[in-house]
Amino acid sequence: MTEPLQSGLLIEAFDVQLFRESAESVLAKLEKHLADLSIRGLELVEPAQLTRAARALMTKERDRPAAFDEARLAEIVDLYIRTGVQVHSPGYMGRQFSGVVPLSGVVDFVSSVVNQPSSFYEAGQLPNVAERIMADELNQFIGFEPGTFAMVTTSGGSLANLTALLTARNRAFPGVWSRGSSEIPGPSRPAVAVGADVHYSVARAAGILGIGEDRIVRLPLDAERRIDVRRVRPALDEAARQGLDVFCLVASAGTTAVGAFDRLDALAAVARERDLWLHVDGAHGASLLVSDELRHKLRGIDQVDSLAWDAHKMMFVPAPCTLLFYRDRERSRGAFRQTASYVFDDQPSVYTELDSGDKNFECTKRPMIMSLWVLWAMYGRALFAEKIEYLCRLTRYAHAILEEQSDFETLHYPEANIICFRYRPEWVDEDEVARFQVEIRNRVKHRGNFFISKVDVDGVAALRVVMMNHQITTGHFQMLLDEIRKAGKAQ
Repeated sequence: MTEPLQSGLLIEAFDVQLFRESAESVLAKLEKHLADLSIRGLELVEPAQLTRAARALMTKERDRPAAFDEARLAEIVDLYIRTGVQVHSPGYMGRQFSGVVPLSGVVDFVSSVVNQPSSFYEAGQLPNVAERIMADELNQFIGFEPGTFAMVTTSGGSLANLTALLTARNRAFPGVWSRGSSEIPGPSRPAVAVGADVHYSVARAAGILGIGEDRIVRLPLDAERRIDVRRVRPALDEAARQGLDVFCLVASAGTTAVGAFDRLDALAAVARERDLWLHVDGAHGASLLVSDELRHKLRGIDQVDSLAWDAHKMMFVPAPCTLLFYRDRERSRGAFRQTASYVFDDQPSVYTELDSGDKNFECTKRPMIMSLWVLWAMYGRALFAEKIEYLCRLTRYAHAILEEQSDFETLHYPEANIICFRYRPEWVDEDEVARFQVEIRNRVKHRGNFFISKVDVDGVAALRVVMMNHQITTGHFQMLLDEIRKAGKAQ
């Protein structure tokens, strides 16, 4: 048998000196990118054109590894940076993902290189310890009983919501996991109650769990677009009359549409009275817990059964990094019930006690907690609180500016850092207002100076701004309004 040999080009791809040189080259480009505070939105490239550009950067070598080409790498990085949403620019006001604290990106880089999947302690020791530490640190603001709660990281809020609803479903109908929906007793029709503005991932979860979108009970909203607590009990009674067995109530702490915070304390009382699992989608707004000034918006969070919290939104770390909290640690094991001798140990030890593979869907999971934990270890809570408070204050100022404009219409008072409004010049007919907002948003996007989003409010399209960048000032917002006016006049 011939001894296997490695080509020099294979060895070169793993060469540590080449790693250093390429990393330094890329870091120099990122440094320049972060230092650029010019106002820019999105350079929208036609997909076929971008595909041609990307293909042109690919090696033509097929029979052996290609030699490293520094110029090609530089062009790829430039293309990557240029064609993405410019989250670090004051012109970016469109989505809920944010520019990261640069140090967290460095830690994410380390995580990619050392490659320690974190669902099991033996593979990612420090990440699993860091999860426990951050769970305790953040629970200071949630208020669950120490030593009795649990937290697990997941790749995104959608997966966290799905996992929480699965736990709730298994609690209410324990036989379904092993024997399927035939185990649901009698005429029961499992259902989930949600606010009308709940994130679409909850409807997806209902479909995945076999509940079905038709069994989602959409609770009416009040004038502030929160779940109207006065109408919850009648809505649940009506659902019961229709044969729906509601087992879970989903509240929002910062709705995606307008950033509204449901009254968790009042909803917790309803959940206790009806023996419902209360899950909170706090993907966006749970981060307000770290602020002494804003924490009151989540009053009652200590009474909920589960909470989804996206650190990659208002904690300013790379996506994804979602924290799923359970008030009852024992319930955290209720979502999944597998045996697999190659990962799950029949004889628990001090090491396997920190495994999270039995609580989350992912077997191979990025050590996403590291970016958050290192920031917390280096800077502490105040870094996050200061930025969050600034962004919320800025959004309130933006609302005040809009109120002074005769050609703009505000739709709500911002509870956090999201504000929705309409451009309503007198020359736009009433029946054209919705179409006009969408057209304005598209024109602003294509002009390339600002990036904003749109949303339907009460069935009518509106412009939506999300303040995620502390470099933004009220002056930049005034410039956005001027840009909207220019876009409105363009033909």
